[in-house]
Formats: sequence, structure tokens, C-alpha cells
Amino acid sequence: MFHQRSSIGGAEAKLERLHAQLVDAVGGLVTGDDWARALEFAARFRSRSFNNTVLIWTQHAVAFGQGRVPEPTPTYIAGFKQWRALGRSVDRGQSGYMIFAPVLGRFASSTPRVAESWRRLAPRETPQHGDVVRTGMVGVRPAYVWDVSQTSGAPIPALPRPQMLEGEAPEGLWDGLAMLVRGHGYSLRIVESNRDLGGANGMTDYVTRSVAVRGDMHPAARAKTLAHELAHLKLHGPGNRAATLHRGISEVEAESVALMIGAAHGLDTSEYTIPYVSTWATSIDGKTPVEVVQATGARVRTAAVAILASLPTMQAGSGDPPGLTRAAPESPASSHTSHGVGQPPDTGQTAGRRSSGQSETSPRVL
Repeated sequence: MFHQRSSIGGAEAKLERLHAQLVDAVGGLVTGDDWARALEFAARFRSRSFNNTVLIWTQHAVAFGQGRVPEPTPTYIAGFKQWRALGRSVDRGQSGYMIFAPVLGRFASSTPRVAESWRRLAPRETPQHGDVVRTGMVGVRPAYVWDVSQTSGAPIPALPRPQMLEGEAPEGLWDGLAMLVRGHGYSLRIVESNRDLGGANGMTDYVTRSVAVRGDMHPAARAKTLAHELAHLKLHGPGNRAATLHRGISEVEAESVALMIGAAHGLDTSEYTIPYVSTWATSIDGKTPVEVVQATGARVRTAAVAILASLPTMQAGSGDPPGLTRAAPESPASSHTSHGVGQPPDTGQTAGRRSSGQSETSPRVL
């Protein structure tokens, strides 16, 4: 019993330290350069949540400073058993990077559409005949992952990375973004110059349901601008209940999404994005840069990942080693489960399996 209490206490202490580390890391993202680097990294590690991405990024930087890893940013990240499944093992003396991992519970109901009918099953409890069983996130625990440079073993196949020439747009990016804009029910037109847009590079009109981009820019700039306008459609369009009323936050979110989309295609937008985001961030009264990062980071990542998943383009990897198959599928478009921690699943979703003892797991990214 004493050992169990010590284990629980140790896990809670680790989670507290992990949260404090996350707050400190976010606190460091107070300049345009830091924010841009964080988003570029998140674009290449889309299989992880924004919080875990920041934790991995900062812990790897410490390891690089200590000489334990050869590069300042990670390449591929996986857990101990996941690396073993790929024929690799963690090198002796290499400490893992602590992240948040889900604690899952099983919920059962004979009337799944009635929210109050869901009950949590005990670890070995068998559901009753006719019950629908679903798995939900009930908490978090500390877990550890390692970069590929901290492992040895079977070679990791190299994925192709697009290399851009100055002024070019990544192949297929404009067409893919245009397809998504039209898929939202908006028309797209190219105008002669920014004089047609009141000095802007692009403009989205929610009343006429149209998007305009100036045509006197290089193809790369046009693609970046279209990504920015598409982000507005996804995050700030009519009917979006989560949309902010503050234009400064809206512009920070839209341009940050554009940076992530560019980074996933090998397109460096930082020369434009950094001053743009920094200028708008300073316009937000009553919020520090840290609070802006905390408020926008998860929404930016979710929108960018959803757009990238819909684009038929060659992109940088998601941060998982090639060949890795996860035990539980993870959704590329969401950083959270469809229900709160400790709550039964959303009763509006498709019903789970009936009382065969099997259950369904909601996709999640941590």
C-alpha cells in the first residue's frame, strides 16, 4: 500500500513539474522569431498536440545544449516500445522527453443517446448485455519519448523533402488551397494589385462569400496569402462560435496557420510572418505575448493540421518515424477528445459496439 501511494505521489509530482515546464516554455515564446520557430516545429510534428510539441521542442534543446543529441531540433519522435517495434533501441544514458499521455477509461450505456445513462466501468468489469461501450480520456499521466538520434538499430527510410527556389510556390499548393476555398462555398479571384484591396495582399468577404488575392506577387507569396485567407474561413467565418471578435488575435491566428502550412511544404514565410504577427500581437490590450500564445496555439495547430490533411501535396512528415503504426489511431484534425476529461463520450456520435466486450476508442492526439 505504501508503495502504491508513493507511485501515485510520484506521478502527480511529475505532472506538476511537466506543467510548470510547459508554462516556462510558452513564456519563452515572446518574440516573433521564437513564435515562428515553434510553429515551424509544430508543422513538422503534427501527430502531437501543441502542448506536447512545445515540451518536446524545449527538452530537445536542453539535450542539444548538453551535447546528448547532434541537432538542435528533433527529427522523429517515438516511445520506447514504438522504437523497439521499428527495430531500434534507446541508447544507454539517453533520457527521454517527458510529455502528457492519456489515461483511458471505459464507459457503458444501454441508452447511449441519454447523456445521464453513461457509467464508468471498473477495470475488469464486464458490460451488461446490450450495452454500448466506448473509451474516453479520464486524465493524463507522464510518459517518455525519444528522438531518433537517441536510438540505434535498423535504418530509418528518408522521406523526400521539397526544396523551394526563391519565388516559387510548392507544387500543387495554390491549386489545393483554391480547391478548399471553393469547397467552403467561396469564389476566388485574382486582382491586379493591392490597390484593389485597400492596400492588403488578400481579402475575404463573408457577405459576398468571395476571396481575393493580389496578382502582382511572386507565386510563393500568393500561395501564402491564400493560406492566410483560408485560415480566416476556417477560424473566423460566420457561424464559428469559437471565433474571436478581436481582429488582432484573428490576424495572429490566420498568419500563424499560413506559416505552418508553408513550413510543411518547405516554404519559408518568416520574413513576412514574423513582423506581421508581432505587430498584430502588440495591438491586443490586456494580454501579454504569453497569453496570446496560450490562447492561439492549439487553435492554430488544429486548423493547420486540418488544412494540411486535406491538401493533395507533398509535405514534410508528421514527426512519427516512417513505418510506425500506432496502437490507437490518432486524429490529424483534432488535439482533444470529443468529451471532457472524466466525462462519458459525446452521445451525439456514432454508437459504439454492443455487448461483445469490444469497445471503440475516440481518436486523439497528445
